[in-house]
Amino acid sequence: MPGEAPRRPGPGSSAGQPARVDLNLLVALDALLDEESVTAAADRLGLSGPAMSRTLGRIRRALGDPVLVRAGRHMVPTPRALAMRAEVRRVLADAHALFTAPAPCDPAALERTFTLSAHDSQVLAFGAPLLGRAAREAPGVTLRFLTEGATGVPSLRDGTLDLEIGVIDRSEPEIRVEALLADRMVGVARPGHPLLDGPVTPRRYAAAGHLLDSRRGRLSGPVDEALAAHGLRRRVVGTAPTFASALFVVAGSDVVGLVPERAARPAAAALGLVTFEVPLDLPPLRFSMAWHPRHEEDSGHRWLRGVVRETAREVA
Repeated sequence: MPGEAPRRPGPGSSAGQPARVDLNLLVALDALLDEESVTAAADRLGLSGPAMSRTLGRIRRALGDPVLVRAGRHMVPTPRALAMRAEVRRVLADAHALFTAPAPCDPAALERTFTLSAHDSQVLAFGAPLLGRAAREAPGVTLRFLTEGATGVPSLRDGTLDLEIGVIDRSEPEIRVEALLADRMVGVARPGHPLLDGPVTPRRYAAAGHLLDSRRGRLSGPVDEALAAHGLRRRVVGTAPTFASALFVVAGSDVVGLVPERAARPAAAALGLVTFEVPLDLPPLRFSMAWHPRHEEDSGHRWLRGVVRETAREVA
């Protein structure tokens, strides 16, 4: 307005820049506005009277307003102080909430989509009980499974993937990994397959036609190393891109496959397949779940990890 003197920057500020404010002054300001007394505010905060008076002086300089003024034997807030009282209380409550542990997750009220990466053998092994439990406990949750290999550590890091389930043999320092269960490999074939007419020896096993499930079309694996120790080599007749598609091929042909035992139970029963012991010393499969530490204390994610953990234990 004409004739109005320009405002000077507050202490610790320059033109065009916000003042640097000690947020501890908000606590003192809240006490002063609530008590309307320097002495009572000092007692409330455990300060001496002179210390509280000095704090009030700092508040006055920072705000450019007296805040509290004497009226007889009492102090009363200025109009600006009255106008900001509720806002000061709200800002303090918000700040307190930032440093307060979140309330435990209520799955029934959770509205969220979780993205998980897993080999389809694991989806077959405990996908149904996992989805069933999620539906009962958290009807607002959607579990979105992606194929193993479509994601990885970058997706865990950038947040597009919430949880990875599988044989996790990487060693990124920031990724959290928790063991779920151990499994072993067993053979699978159609009923009446010639291999099952007698004892399954390493030589007879190697001579059978083998089908591998590999999204990358790999033609070898730990079985070949174990057979090589016996001086044998198997005959790989083809590959299938997924575990489930490989089982359907096995069900309708004379090839044999290799499956994690726990995943084979529901799949073999559904397709009428027969499982058999592989006569080789194969390493166990150790399945784990992995997540990024950004989700460590997220209550919804903690619920998800708990459901996956307990479902895996039930399957095991």
